[in-house]
Amino acid sequence: MTGLPDLSTTRVRRTPTTLADGRDFFYYDDSEPYVSGEQTRRLDDPRPLPDRFAPIEGPDGVTQPVTGPQMRYDVLTGEWVPMAAHRMNRTFLPGPDTNPLAPAKPGAEYTDGEIPATDYDVVVFENRFPSLMRVPGEPDETTHLDGNDLYPVRPAVGRCEVICFSPDAGASLSSVTPTRMRTIVEAWADRTAALHAIDGVQQVYCFENRGAEIGVTLHHPHGQIYAYPFLTPKTQTMLHQAVAHRQRTGRNLLKDVLEGELASGRRIVGESEHWVAYVPAAARWPVEVHVAPRRDVPDLPATTDAERTDFAGLYLNLLRRLDQFFVDADGTPMPLPYISGWHQAPVVHGRDDLRLHLQLFSIRRAPGKLKYLAGSESGMGAWISDTTPEKIADRLKEIA
Repeated sequence: MTGLPDLSTTRVRRTPTTLADGRDFFYYDDSEPYVSGEQTRRLDDPRPLPDRFAPIEGPDGVTQPVTGPQMRYDVLTGEWVPMAAHRMNRTFLPGPDTNPLAPAKPGAEYTDGEIPATDYDVVVFENRFPSLMRVPGEPDETTHLDGNDLYPVRPAVGRCEVICFSPDAGASLSSVTPTRMRTIVEAWADRTAALHAIDGVQQVYCFENRGAEIGVTLHHPHGQIYAYPFLTPKTQTMLHQAVAHRQRTGRNLLKDVLEGELASGRRIVGESEHWVAYVPAAARWPVEVHVAPRRDVPDLPATTDAERTDFAGLYLNLLRRLDQFFVDADGTPMPLPYISGWHQAPVVHGRDDLRLHLQLFSIRRAPGKLKYLAGSESGMGAWISDTTPEKIADRLKEIA
C-alpha cells in the first residue's frame, strides 16, 4: 500500500509485508534490534493459502469470480446494513494450540496463524473474515433489490483490520507497558490516516472487544479497525446534535460537554496534562467512561507526540482501575468485560463539528449479572439505566 504516514519522527518502526493470500500486514516495533532497523521481522508467509480474490470452484464444478459482502439500505431508519454471510465460518474460541493471533512456533515449517514471525511487539493486518471488503473489478454501484427502488443495494466496500496488542495470549491491554501502549496509539493513528486515504471510506473506528460476556471469539489481546463506506448511525446522530448545537450557540458541542464536566468536576475520574476521563452525565451503561483531549482534535492522526504519550499513561491507569470495579464474594477483583472505541471525525463531513473522544462501556451491572437489553431498549431504542453516572464515578474515584 502506498501513501502511508511518515513514522520517522517517532519511536516506532512500521514494516509492511503481504500475507500468503494477498492481505496487507504491518509490524509496529518499539524494541531493539527492530525499531532501529538493525534486524527485520520475518516478512514471508509460508502458508499454502490461495489468493483471496482468485476465482472459486462451486459445488457444481463451475468456476465463479469472488464476490464481496453486500449491504442493503433500510429505508425506515436511513441505515446501511452490511450482510457478510461468509463470516459464519470464522474462527471461534480456538484452543491454545490453534491461536491464529499468536506468533509462529519456532522451528515449525508453518502454522495456520496470521503472524509469520516468532515474536512481535504490535501487528496490524487485514481481517481474514472481513465484514467490509472491496473486491478488485467489482464496481461500487447502487442497484435495487427485486428491481424496487425502495431497496438500494451496494457492495459493502471498506476494510476490516485486526490489531494485536501483545504476543502473549494470556495478557490483556491493561497489562502492557506504557511504551507498548504508546506503540498501540501510534498504530491506531497510523492506520487511521492510511484508511482515510482509501477511496470511498467515510470514517474509521478503532475499537477493542474484551471478555467472553461481550462475545469475543478470540481471547488473545487484540482489537479491530473498521473503515466504513458510510457514516455509522451513532456518528450520524452525534453529527446531527453537534450541527444543531453550533447553529444555536456557535460553539462545538463536544468541547462544551468537556468544559461542562470540568466545571462540575462531579464525574471526573482521571486527568492528565492533555486528557480528561469522565463519566458522561447521561451514561447509559452500568459502567461507562469517556476520555477526551483538552485540545480541539478531530481524529487520532491530528494528535501530537506528547498527547499520544500522555494518553498511554492515563488509559492504562483507567483500565487497571476498571478491572477492580467489581469484586467477587472473597474480594478478588473481576476483570471487566468491555467495548472501547475511538469516535473520530469522518473523513469529510463533520470535521469541524465532531471531536475526538474514546468511549468505554461494560454490560456487567453486578458480579455475576449482565445488563441484557429489554424490550424497550432492543425494540424501541428507549434506554433505561441500571445505575447513575455519579455512582459509577464514585466507585472509580474510590479505586483510585
